[in-house]
Amino acid sequence: MLKEPINSILAEVASASPAPGGGSVSALAGANGAALVSMVCRLTIGKKKYLAVSEEMEQILTKSEGLREQLANLFTEDSNAFDGIKNARALPKETPEQIEERKQAIEAATKVAIQVPLKTMRACATAIELAAVVAEKGNATALSDVGVAALVLEAGAHGARLNVLINLSGLEDHAFAERCLAEADAVMAQVCGIKERMLSGIEERLQQ
Repeated sequence: MLKEPINSILAEVASASPAPGGGSVSALAGANGAALVSMVCRLTIGKKKYLAVSEEMEQILTKSEGLREQLANLFTEDSNAFDGIKNARALPKETPEQIEERKQAIEAATKVAIQVPLKTMRACATAIELAAVVAEKGNATALSDVGVAALVLEAGAHGARLNVLINLSGLEDHAFAERCLAEADAVMAQVCGIKERMLSGIEERLQQ
């Protein structure tokens, strides 16, 4: 779907269809954040003033481009995960066997729908770590851009966390639910901490 023009994607999100929804948009936000990290790397590499960090920026660029692709793919993967739950709920429930099969299918599909936004959170966390390095060492003329990267990466992670939470309550596997919640909380704390430090430093530098 991401091969479609941006207006087509936005129209699909705005439609009455529940997918693509918040999880997909969170992944797309993360992809935009990673793209901004890549942009600032490219604005730094080879510049005379930043030759000392060009090799490091090239390494970060390789990683940020990988994350951009991963997060773009998660846009579609999240929609597919929602469809998986919908399809499981549509299974027949006329006999005890069908009821049990349907129940197990819903549980399995729900676990997938939790794991996908967790992937988005992890990718956003990795990308914002890269953004912090780029903010410190990259081209200062693009400082506001890497600040925006931090903001949208936080938004992507936070939105993905909400999609983890909304699916946790229906699980019967409580141990799995607890592990996922603990990871989501830890990743969110990490992302928020990095974003706060980055924005504080960026705003201070921009106002000098």
